[in-house]
Amino acid sequence: MTDRIQSLCDKAGVKVSPVRSLVMRVLLQAESPLCAQDIECRLGTVDRSSITRALALFSDKGLVHTIEDGSGSVKYEICHAAGAHDHHNDLHPHFYCTQCGSTFCFCDTSVPEIALPGGFVPMSLNYIVKGLCPECAAKTKQHN
Repeated sequence: MTDRIQSLCDKAGVKVSPVRSLVMRVLLQAESPLCAQDIECRLGTVDRSSITRALALFSDKGLVHTIEDGSGSVKYEICHAAGAHDHHNDLHPHFYCTQCGSTFCFCDTSVPEIALPGGFVPMSLNYIVKGLCPECAAKTKQHN
């Protein structure tokens, strides 16, 4: 894991520090996007401001991308093309469960192309589907 973190950071031009390494490790091990508070809870000993600074740097350098899923907290996930600004391929939809608050990536689902009027240059895309995840839908069905 340490070699992978070093490789990703080197590719993006980010100096590895102990805090950055810890934050990157949490994100690499995560099964879904995490907010700064989630990362803080998993690390326990690192303050949120240090985590936020690391996440801002990672976002700026293309190591992570941000997801605004409507929960009120920006969530972060490792970019599939981490460190390669010109090969950013994280344009995939996300699903936000309105019951449990989890966010899921649908990496194998393509986002429909949006025809923008002339002169507009897209820089990012936030495609969120909201509803119930399978687990919450099953719980809801059991209670009805």
